[in-house]
Amino acid sequence: MQTLLQTLADRRGDLLTALWQHLGISLTALVLAMVIAIPLAIWAVRRPKWAEGLLQLTSVLQTIPSLALLGLLIPLVGIGTVPAVIALVIYALLPIFQNTYLGIAEIDPSIEEAADAFAMSRMRKLFKVELPIALPQIIAGIRTALVLIIGTATLAALIGAGGLGTFIMLGIDRNDTPLLLIGAISSALLAILLSALVRWFQTAKPRQALVMFGVIVALLGGGGAYSVYANRVETVTIAGKLGSEPDILINMYKELIEAQDKHVKVTLKPNFGKTTFLYSALKNDQIDIYPEFTGSVLETLVKGQNPKRMTAKQTYQLAQKRLRQQADMRLLKPMRYNNTYALAVTAQFQREHHLKTISDLNRVEGLLKPGMTLEFIDRNDGLKGLKKAYGLDVTAKSMEPALRYEAISKGRINLVDAYATDSELRQYNLKLLKDDQHFFPTYQGAPLMKASFAGQHPQIVRALNKLAGQISETDMQEMNYEVNVQKRSAAKVARAYLVKHHLLTTGAE
Repeated sequence: MQTLLQTLADRRGDLLTALWQHLGISLTALVLAMVIAIPLAIWAVRRPKWAEGLLQLTSVLQTIPSLALLGLLIPLVGIGTVPAVIALVIYALLPIFQNTYLGIAEIDPSIEEAADAFAMSRMRKLFKVELPIALPQIIAGIRTALVLIIGTATLAALIGAGGLGTFIMLGIDRNDTPLLLIGAISSALLAILLSALVRWFQTAKPRQALVMFGVIVALLGGGGAYSVYANRVETVTIAGKLGSEPDILINMYKELIEAQDKHVKVTLKPNFGKTTFLYSALKNDQIDIYPEFTGSVLETLVKGQNPKRMTAKQTYQLAQKRLRQQADMRLLKPMRYNNTYALAVTAQFQREHHLKTISDLNRVEGLLKPGMTLEFIDRNDGLKGLKKAYGLDVTAKSMEPALRYEAISKGRINLVDAYATDSELRQYNLKLLKDDQHFFPTYQGAPLMKASFAGQHPQIVRALNKLAGQISETDMQEMNYEVNVQKRSAAKVARAYLVKHHLLTTGAE
């Protein structure tokens, strides 16, 4: 409990930002779903065949897995808030449409006949008779949709839309239970609070409800207006992938850029998502810079056959050339460390079976119980290619990055994929096996940006190039350890390194 409270105190600013993002996404989606579903249900009441088809359609839409839906939307509308809101609207349609339709369709026919006897027009009967009677059921549908939206909105963090899901993803990635609990509990409390608020609207007097609605709209609108005002000056937006290492790097970028030019405002978007999400955001001008790896560029972002056994310099030069030719992007000079893929086992398993290289795994193939990330399993420079290169016949369980380390520490698996700078290698005393066939490409980190942005901001290029050739694999693993295990903030760890290595002229923290 003490650790949870301390984490909450340290992260209160981030939590307020995430709460505001989550609230904005959720309420926007709810209002849009109501605007679509309620009129559609009213229209369908007099058209039973259409109503049945619409009920089936909204039911089918709700069965689409949320990750699949987000994946389908990204090529159409990019990443960030827009696809998140669209997905949430789609999930909210069924309860609102169904409850509105049934609430009106199931009104006692004698009441409808009485309204007709008084010669009420269609609209007058709707607003004076049908909607008031159906209102409790409509409100129930809205409450159901709201709870569904708030729970599902945690996935918005996967595509750079922020929200409370950021805490949950961080908690999973860093095996940090307090962060996970903060995200989950906050999401649950928000759902309970807003559900109670919707119920209050149902019983409140019209004037009170109108005033409260106006306050909510003013708050949301005011936040949006302030955001527009605050962004009148040019800002540089830097994003990072999930994990401590990208978080450390983007904080270094921020420090170096702001030290170079005091008039530049840098906005950070940590834990923005996976490689393809950030690359899409960069192409669509949603971000300006993010840290990428030379090997990832060649394997994931550009087209072309890659020669085998390239040196680190050759890998960088080829990645830079293809980015320039195929996407008009610029990859700045890389850092020293090579955060390549690797295979790791426990120190005990290594000793028992005298393992030094990946080739040695052939001798113990029948004893292997691999647990690996889904991305590694599916990549040609991952398990697919590795099995061919080393003649291995193994099947790996797919696991979340942090969970595979926990599983190997408890003996549930005995072989994992890893990155050379993972802090968990030190934390769990894991041993890397030498890539004796030189299968894995070089993965050196470097800032990626559009060529046009680099041309317009030479001072930013100069600032970031100070990291060229800096940071060893030991340095990076130690910094990851400080963030993941010792729970220091990425910003403080980044600043301490820059000051220690004289890359910042300002004093230490």
